[in-house]
Amino acid sequence: MTEHYLDNSATTRVSEASAETALRLMREEYANPSSLHSKGFSASKELESARQVVASAIGADSTEIYFTSGGTEANNLAIFGTAYAHKRKGMHIVSTATEHSSVYESMLQLRKEGFEVTFISPDSFGRISAEDVLNAVTDKTILVSVMYINNEVGAINPIADIAAGLKRKAPSVIFHVDAVQAFGKTDFKVQKLSAHLLTLSGHKIHAPKGVGALYVKKGVRILPRTFGGKQEGKIRPGTESLPLIGAFSSAVRELDISQSIHTVSTLRSYLWDRLSVMKDIVINSPQNGSPFILNFSVMGIRSETMLHHLAALGVYVSSGSACSKGGKSHVLSSMGLADNIADSAIRVSFSKYNTIADCDALLEGVRQGMEKLAKR
Repeated sequence: MTEHYLDNSATTRVSEASAETALRLMREEYANPSSLHSKGFSASKELESARQVVASAIGADSTEIYFTSGGTEANNLAIFGTAYAHKRKGMHIVSTATEHSSVYESMLQLRKEGFEVTFISPDSFGRISAEDVLNAVTDKTILVSVMYINNEVGAINPIADIAAGLKRKAPSVIFHVDAVQAFGKTDFKVQKLSAHLLTLSGHKIHAPKGVGALYVKKGVRILPRTFGGKQEGKIRPGTESLPLIGAFSSAVRELDISQSIHTVSTLRSYLWDRLSVMKDIVINSPQNGSPFILNFSVMGIRSETMLHHLAALGVYVSSGSACSKGGKSHVLSSMGLADNIADSAIRVSFSKYNTIADCDALLEGVRQGMEKLAKR
């Protein structure tokens, strides 16, 4: 059976170059990068080379990149690290109701610890208003955290506008951007975004799972969440996983953002046009959202039922964030979608490896499902 993998926002297939880099580093550069002998120095050079590659991709200095185990750890480090470092200035944080669970649940935890968190609600397509974010900022606000591209519906948030507004209204406020779904999929530089903290993840761009990075602008103070070593400037101590970090940098080197956008834009338009004329299909993504994500609902058929049907045909999609493991989506709920729409949502997410044949297999699978599956 031919596989049609359309769940790339959950994770991507590791590229050959990335996998080969990981294997080489495991077998040849296996020394601890912190060791003082020549073998350790060689591993350290590989580590710093990878750091430079990631930094250059977002227009940062290599000293501003701190490697982590992934996007979730980087988001936690950014949020808790900022909150604890600056709570004497105030205990108010502004975020959105559409954030990834690693941000959203971190905010809920901070609420339990006495912080005040304002969640900005989106419009019916998941888009956040810069004006709403800025209006929520007070003289007690220490952190604003807004994702660049929503991982469930693909809404693109006005990051540069929010940053510009913060510079005018509250220049001391730290601005964190979860760019996990944007990195490698849209061409941005941290200087233009004016973010103080920015989260990246490897396994969304064809690197292995277990590696990510946090950009921390020079001069921005955050407190570590773990202790026990001087690695990563003591911000994230512990022996670095050089094979994963090297594989991450290899995937970054392979990025061809303009070509990828062209490929997936064609696929998304193709799928959008065909879904939009099908009966009982509701499209939940904004038309001007990320070309890498398309969220739609098959009315009358629960997401889980449709997912299993499609998987049996070799078509792999999701019902939302993989981190929710099928739980009710706080993102779709915050958009004000009716329960029957939210409970039927399917997320398609593309990569550079996808083809029209993948879209056709999905469309045929949905048609069959609408004919055969029991209605609720």
